[in-house]
Amino acid sequence: MLWRLTRGREAAHATIFPGEPQITIAWFVNGVMDRAEQYDSMDLALARAEEVRGTLQRDGWKEA
Repeated sequence: MLWRLTRGREAAHATIFPGEPQITIAWFVNGVMDRAEQYDSMDLALARAEEVRGTLQRDGWKEA
């Protein structure tokens, strides 16, 4: 798990699945996968995870 955020009773987290040739990152809200994306490098996948976390934090989600 890369990060976990909460907002009230809701919880969100990102998980990364390293692989070849692509790295998969998945986001979950309340235990249900919201979306998954694949990237050609770990750096790109981690940058995208941070982008999504920043968006959620601006919407009021807090570090768990």
